[in-house]
Parts: sequence; C-alpha cells; structure tokens
Amino acid sequence: MQTLNDIMTKEVKSCIAEDNIYEAAVKMKAWDVGAIPVVSDDHLIGMVTDRDLIVRAMAEKRPGSTRITEVMSSDVVTATPDTTVDEAAEMMAQHQIRRLPIVEGTKLVGIVALRDLAIRHEYEHEAEHALEDISAERDGHHPASH
Repeated sequence: MQTLNDIMTKEVKSCIAEDNIYEAAVKMKAWDVGAIPVVSDDHLIGMVTDRDLIVRAMAEKRPGSTRITEVMSSDVVTATPDTTVDEAAEMMAQHQIRRLPIVEGTKLVGIVALRDLAIRHEYEHEAEHALEDISAERDGHHPASH
C-alpha cells in the first residue's frame, strides 16, 4: 500500500513565526498557493491561509506588520510519512483541507496537496486498466475484443 512518503513534496516552502502578514501574502503570490505552513526551528506551529489573511487580518484592519502567528491556525491536521494515501484522502475530505502537512513528531518533513492524491489516483487507475489489458493479452484475449 502506498504511503505519503512516496508522494509528498519534501522541499516545503514555509513561513517562519517571525514573518508578518504582508510577507506571508507576498509568499503566497510568488508561490501561487493559498496555504503555507508556519514553522519555528523546522517544527510546525501552524498554517496560514489566504482566508486567514482576509478574515483575521484585513477584515480586522490589522497592519501588514502584524506577526503571522496572530492570524494563523494553530490547530493543524497533520499526517506522518507512513500514513497511507487512502488514509490521507479520507482525512483531507473529513476536514475539508487541500494541503496536509507531513510531520515526524512536530518536525515538518513534507506536504501533500489534494492534487497530489488526485494525480496518484489517476495513475493508479490507468495502471490498473493497463494491467487488465496485459493480463487479457497473456490469456489469449485481445482487449479490443471485450
């Protein structure tokens, strides 16, 4: 069974606890993402989303110099590298999240995006069909004859 270690992005772009909300917004724009993990000494302490910046910062008229830790979500759903892809998909659906930080203890070691799971599922589905076709050909049946 495939685990997140097989598909996670290991070079995770993140904010540090000392960043402010302006810096987080600039990073989101530059990296074209809507959520960024927040770390302190490589340890995950939260996530900041574009929605956090709108609702907790702009709507409250906070200055751009406001520390990211004041608007981030600190109750973060995480998984470990040995979490299966199916378990991760279920977690993401249950919590309605698009990015899942991967931790060992509290150390951030990777991240998985919903599209990573979708792409993996698509390849598995295609591989399954190819295997069926190959098996049928070995058994003397041509896939087109089905």
